[in-house]
Amino acid sequence: MEKPKQDRLGRLLLENNLINEAQLEEALAEQQGSGKSLGRVFIDKGMLTEGQLTSVLAEQIGIRYVDLTSYAVDPEAANLVDANLARRYTVVPIEFQDGKLLVAMADPTNVFALDDLRIMTGMDILPVVSTRDDIKGAIDRYLHSAVDMDETLDEMPALEYEDEEEDEADLKEAGEDAPIVKYVNLLITEAVQEHASDIHIEPGEKDVRIRYRIDGVLHEIRRSPRKIHPGLVSRIKILASMNIAERRVPQDGRFNLEAGGQVVDLRVASLPTVHGEKIVLRILDRSAILIGLKDLGMEPAPLGTFSESFTKPYGTVVVTGPTGSGKTTTLYAALQELNRREVNVITVEDPVEYQMKGLNQVMVNTRVGLTFAATLRSILRCDPDIVMIGEVRDAESAKMAIESALTGHLVLCTLHTNDAPSAITRLTEMGIEPFLIASAVDSVVSQRLARRLCTRCRQEADYEQEYLDSVGFSQGDEGEVQLFKAKPGGCPYCNSTGFRGRIGLYEVFALDEEIEKLIVNVSTAHVLGQAAQEKGMKTLRQDGFVKVRQGLTSIEEVLRVVM
Repeated sequence: MEKPKQDRLGRLLLENNLINEAQLEEALAEQQGSGKSLGRVFIDKGMLTEGQLTSVLAEQIGIRYVDLTSYAVDPEAANLVDANLARRYTVVPIEFQDGKLLVAMADPTNVFALDDLRIMTGMDILPVVSTRDDIKGAIDRYLHSAVDMDETLDEMPALEYEDEEEDEADLKEAGEDAPIVKYVNLLITEAVQEHASDIHIEPGEKDVRIRYRIDGVLHEIRRSPRKIHPGLVSRIKILASMNIAERRVPQDGRFNLEAGGQVVDLRVASLPTVHGEKIVLRILDRSAILIGLKDLGMEPAPLGTFSESFTKPYGTVVVTGPTGSGKTTTLYAALQELNRREVNVITVEDPVEYQMKGLNQVMVNTRVGLTFAATLRSILRCDPDIVMIGEVRDAESAKMAIESALTGHLVLCTLHTNDAPSAITRLTEMGIEPFLIASAVDSVVSQRLARRLCTRCRQEADYEQEYLDSVGFSQGDEGEVQLFKAKPGGCPYCNSTGFRGRIGLYEVFALDEEIEKLIVNVSTAHVLGQAAQEKGMKTLRQDGFVKVRQGLTSIEEVLRVVM
């Protein structure tokens, strides 16, 4: 058989030590059979990333390659180009250099794009090469909001309301005005692209503040003219089927919208303030890829304890933590392990944040009397094996959860407490007898979400031993390790925050015979916690410090989220 002929690209990749001879021969054979380009074969087979291939091709034609994920793009330069033109040619200006405009391009040989850029900006163009996906991401970040939103704001009519009897027709008309519709869509799309969990729209005396909660922290994105507030609120209320004329009492609603190429659910809450209604939109991506149990970030020992508790045929597993700490994600990671054809799994949630095949998922609707307690009474007559309760909010729900566990069901539920042992005292305060709690509860998981250090700009940190001792930090059995902290001002990759993504901190409180005796004797959460620590339980802070030693987060971040 004739050996496939090596081409120029293959030789370049070999010279740069990006592939070996065997990989090249495999790719050439694949190319002959599929008709794909050689570069595409390398990427599809996982031999190269798109960035590696693009950098080699850039070298081949003598043009510089730029990695936009770590490049400090100048917003003023980016704003020189119309967003539509940037998307059409897949280009984005990134910097002014020696009187020229540095432009990242997916195809720097496109003379039409170069001519149009020269005419639009009035500057000489200096092209550099970047990957198509990185350029699209830069366009969405730097041009989408900066250009489209400003243009939309200019098109908006002013509508001021001062009295409570404002004509509902005027409010509805404002909410359906084309610029307002476009602005709300852009706002939600931008928030989804920034991986925000919440959008806060806060009216002031002279303007409207827009903030996104990203990685658990609020960031002010922009301040918009006061004139947009009435139309903005009306538009969101129309989408969420809320009463647009009622501004004196809090309301809530929900709707879904296609944003950033995906359908997201949004939960809406309004709150009357002295300057008008504050609106908060919680972004719920129901189609999000659910993470597996091993991807939660639990250390092996607590993960084993947690897994053992929910693989029993009956009992209660409680997950605690504040709002937005990832409790639902943890429960669904467990449900993925439990979801089998031979079991009947029913969930009761408000709202249903994730949709999983094989589960019977019920969404609470208090408007028609479908509360957690009422739903629980019904589903227990539907022969469930496993019941997941989104949140135990009252004594009736708590009692039914405990009784369900005692009558042969596995119950997974959440509570709002500061740590794991406090869940026991919380159930006692709800009127559950201590001996029933001791018999029904297998384990309690308390968790927080800490921000993960940006791997591209994190800095080495040196702390005084006195400070480490004061916060209870020890280097651990492995001896002294290098610690890291967030870089002030961050980098473009982490949106100048020093952090990118989040990591879970966990405290797994398992009940054994000794702990059960303490519960029956109505011991305090402090006593229960001490007993559990003597048996090897790591507290939230201790688990956080494990992540610090691993270089995943900083001491300051752990102290921010854990008492």
